[in-house]
Amino acid sequence: MAIATCELDGREISVETGTLAKQADGAVCVRLGDTIVLVTATQAAPREGIDFFPLLVDFEEKMYAAGKIPGVRYIRREGRPSENAVLSARRVDRCIRPLFPKGFRNDVQVIATVFSVDSDNAPDVAAIVGASAALSVSSIPFLGPVGAVRVAKLEDRFVINPTWAERDEALLDLVVAVSPTGIVMLEGMADQLPEQQVVEAVEYALPHAEACIEMQRKLREEAGKEKVEFTSVEPSDEVREAVRKFSDRIRGALQDPDKKKRERATEEMLTELTAELLEEFPERAGEIKAALDAQVYEELRDLILNTGTRPDGRGPEDIRPVTCEVGLLPRTHGSALFARGQTQVMSVVTLGGVGDEQLIDDLGVVESKRFMHHYNFPPYSVGEVRPLRGASRRDIGHGSLVERALLPLLPDEEEFPYTIRVVSEVLESNGSSSMASVCGSSLALMDAGVPITGPVAGISIGMVSDESRYQMLTDIQGVEDFSGDMDFKVAGTPQGMTAIQVDVKGKGLSVQQTSEALAQARRAREFLLSKMNERLSAPRPELAPHAPRVYTVEIDPDKIGDVIGPGGKMIKKIEADYDVKVDIEQDGRVFVAASDQESGKKAVQLIRDITRDVKVGEVYTGKVVRIVPFGAFIELLPGRDGLLHISQMADHRVDRVEDVMSLGDEVEVRIIEIDPQGKVRLARKNAAPGGERRPSRRSGGGRPRRGGGRR
Repeated sequence: MAIATCELDGREISVETGTLAKQADGAVCVRLGDTIVLVTATQAAPREGIDFFPLLVDFEEKMYAAGKIPGVRYIRREGRPSENAVLSARRVDRCIRPLFPKGFRNDVQVIATVFSVDSDNAPDVAAIVGASAALSVSSIPFLGPVGAVRVAKLEDRFVINPTWAERDEALLDLVVAVSPTGIVMLEGMADQLPEQQVVEAVEYALPHAEACIEMQRKLREEAGKEKVEFTSVEPSDEVREAVRKFSDRIRGALQDPDKKKRERATEEMLTELTAELLEEFPERAGEIKAALDAQVYEELRDLILNTGTRPDGRGPEDIRPVTCEVGLLPRTHGSALFARGQTQVMSVVTLGGVGDEQLIDDLGVVESKRFMHHYNFPPYSVGEVRPLRGASRRDIGHGSLVERALLPLLPDEEEFPYTIRVVSEVLESNGSSSMASVCGSSLALMDAGVPITGPVAGISIGMVSDESRYQMLTDIQGVEDFSGDMDFKVAGTPQGMTAIQVDVKGKGLSVQQTSEALAQARRAREFLLSKMNERLSAPRPELAPHAPRVYTVEIDPDKIGDVIGPGGKMIKKIEADYDVKVDIEQDGRVFVAASDQESGKKAVQLIRDITRDVKVGEVYTGKVVRIVPFGAFIELLPGRDGLLHISQMADHRVDRVEDVMSLGDEVEVRIIEIDPQGKVRLARKNAAPGGERRPSRRSGGGRPRRGGGRR
């Protein structure tokens, strides 16, 4: 057994190996507070003919870790990964994937299993550190370690690995991951924070992340295995030299502003060159393909670095043509179409009552959320054919990124008591469809009349570099993303940043490069916001005609049972009679969602009536709901009856209740008494005041009145 520790902002993190899961190639237990994550790394022999690196990362949430029993009633075990588990797995993947050596083709699987989780320490950052440590002590070739921390910006200070409570109050919540050569991953959200403060947060996080790296180095020195040798499938020098002769033809095919034409021209060119090269190098198709792919990669990068010209003819900071449309779909609650070059996204808003919130069943402390953004990337958006299998990990990740970008701008529930769902359908994609979804979703929310504090825009910044220079690229398209060194996505408002997601493919970014990318993204964001404002600059003053109207009523929490009724009878009746949806909070807030405004107002009035306090002396027009020998029960308010005694029904003697009233009659009554148990006694409005009885007309010694004499 070996263990290494380090202190992060006054709190200890430890990594232990050699005790658990010893048949895995590498296995470590990471502990942060009472949060414990086991991370394993295992490799298999390379598959025949494979031309990519097959890395698989899984994040397993075990509900026992938080003392919960999972699943629905009949399936009490963990099912498919939660959204949080998918996002955590993606964070781990994006941190370690760039650090495997070029040409390594072995299958590698990393599994993070959460054994224990406390209320202060989220397990995702521990999983990143654990994945790096497990790979470092294993025999798997790995160019790490990776150090990772979460940094939060509170009002006057930065905090490393903040608690859940601190994250709720934070102006910035950012995960920073670094390798020995630079920043490899950033992901987080902010409350319109200026870019300079984001840079300061990264600078504050760096020494703590580097402490994690040093901790892993000590663990590797004590318990690390010898790294295995692997054979990299690389083309020979003679094949490379033969391919370089066609560099002009390759570069010419790459330069076309239209994606499909460029791809078709490149494919045809590569087919022709392969056929020619096979005549010179028969039986070496694999080498030829690898050499051609490498030359395409180099030609594109050289084109940008040496000429400042991109494949579609744009300069480094040029943005493709932008178009915006709103209100396209007549029956939805809000819609917008945003296009930037050959990337086109339709975003659609649906509003619901507070009872439509998404319930969350994972290891976190959040139980529900009222805002959801879902992202769909169908195959036709890139001209492909493939089966539809539901949301992919990429879809979930992009949806969450857009959700984080918009969340700080949404109104509080008190101001806008609705559940909000936005769906972004990618109709066409050639780079950064997630940032187009930010723009489209912002417009769709304003089209729906959701009172967001302002529009939000997003852009992606790329980069190409060599050993001595680099060039930042605004609004990258697909080919630049594939051949570039980073994908730096930033969303925000004129005031500052709301979301960031950075993936690096090369050696890592410096703080200076991070600052430059943020500044370049801000310039692009301001341009996009100006285009969006030309179409719609503020939320519409009214909700869409087909959107539900939600009304809020505050009642005494002690009267919640009156609105619900025995077995839910009353609330079901309200919903059925007025075609509304009623949701009740424990603090006494009642939300009524209605598609028809008049029905909603009537339901609200009924709830107010049900929960009203009746007072002695008040006069009501009530309905006779039950007749008994000694009187009648009058419904004063929904669910609230009073007894009109036979002696109070008139200013003369009444022998039988049925002589003066019937079931369903409406009668005007006055409350004359409310006893300590809440029982209400009534009198007819024209009866003697104060509940006094008129003198009896019966002669002395006569038979007693039927029903009389009993109270």
